[in-house]
Amino acid sequence: MAISIALIWWALHDVDIPDVVAQLRGVKLVPFAATIVLATAMFPLRTLRWRVLLRAEGADLPLAPLWHATAIGFMGNNLLPARAGEIARAYAVREMTGVRFTTAVASIAVERVLDGLTLVSFLVLAIWAGGFRTGTMVGSLPLVGSVTLGGLASIFGMLFTVALAGALAVVHWPDTMLRLIGRLAGRTLPSALATRLVGLAGGLISGLEALRSPGRFARVLLWSFAVWGVNILSFAACFLAFGFELPWAAAPMLASLIAFGVAVPSAPGFFGPFEVTTRLVLALYAIPAGDAVSYAIGYHLGTFLPITLLGLWSLGRAGIGFSDLAGASDEGERAGD
Repeated sequence: MAISIALIWWALHDVDIPDVVAQLRGVKLVPFAATIVLATAMFPLRTLRWRVLLRAEGADLPLAPLWHATAIGFMGNNLLPARAGEIARAYAVREMTGVRFTTAVASIAVERVLDGLTLVSFLVLAIWAGGFRTGTMVGSLPLVGSVTLGGLASIFGMLFTVALAGALAVVHWPDTMLRLIGRLAGRTLPSALATRLVGLAGGLISGLEALRSPGRFARVLLWSFAVWGVNILSFAACFLAFGFELPWAAAPMLASLIAFGVAVPSAPGFFGPFEVTTRLVLALYAIPAGDAVSYAIGYHLGTFLPITLLGLWSLGRAGIGFSDLAGASDEGERAGD
């Protein structure tokens, strides 16, 4: 909360609030409606990708419970602290389909790694197409210092590549990994805890199964580009809604950097990091601070509400309450099933 409040203050400290309100009132409704539709459409696409990741023994899971779990998860990220929506999503899919909790968690981790690599690809494309130097500064923030486009692409590219390489190694040599975990756990933990740890590791490894098959991995990767391609189109539609005349590469630049920017710890809904990142990125295209903040607030609120409402509806359809989600982390720790 403190980080969010500080970042919101930084985003707003030198802008004219009445001008921001006036800009929001003057938004063009048709492209703004397209923005909301496109931004919300990425969640059904995420569901289809998740279905490929969770494909069990050659059989696809039913779409309806996967959709409800996806909506619940992203609603949870908007309303619950510490990205608890990811745990809520795994808990919901377990309750509705019987998928192991740890398997669901691992599949979500794979999603995040592939999201990162996809976004790095879009970021590199945007840097190249936009004619930026890799040393171009995105901005300078307290405690963070100067941030460059090339530095961000390199850091995140390396991080997600290492994560994917590790996941591939685990899934291709699962027995070796389980033996190693069992040996280490047996030497350092009581037998009951060691057995539980090995069981959890088995569930996590099964959630990486999609990486074993080149065909499934290619399908998941294609879905990742579809998910983020639609998201990028939503940012481009919002440029039209606010009357910004920007090159096409501005949309992938903004979408990818916002996705990395909201990784900063913050209040539920990513308020603060979203607005600051938007302001810094649009400054690269000479968009004044007040206009950039208006855009950030309009896009953020417009796309925040639909998935939140859909998630609350799915929560009711699934028969799961917020108290269940609050206890999902504890339940997950006990889940060796």
